[in-house]
Amino acid sequence: MSDPLPLTPEEKLADAKKLLSLPRIVVICGSTRFMTEMNEADLRETKAGNIVVKPGCDMKSPHELRSDPVEAEALKARLDDLHRAKIRLADEVLVVGDYIGDSTRAEIAHARSLGKPVRFTHPEVDPAA
Repeated sequence: MSDPLPLTPEEKLADAKKLLSLPRIVVICGSTRFMTEMNEADLRETKAGNIVVKPGCDMKSPHELRSDPVEAEALKARLDDLHRAKIRLADEVLVVGDYIGDSTRAEIAHARSLGKPVRFTHPEVDPAA
């Protein structure tokens, strides 16, 4: 009799979340121009009993962290990596807003490549539709 295949990191994470009886984790994606809508979606999802993660930095608004263009570009790259990690952690992706830019399109593709369900506040913007 052969040994069972070892679990993938994703399978281990899913098992750990079940063992811990964690609520569903929803990651909010979309352009940060929709931060107000993201906050509203956060409220609705939290009220529904979900753990919510979302962008923590609005790269569209002026801030001293983005005053140096070189540092701002490096920060954006780190934030993109961080958001992809949030997508890996999540059980589901909620895309907010009626516009899909390149970054959000890449996040949707990443989520779908991981087999994560993706829903939209504006389904007509789904790149797969």
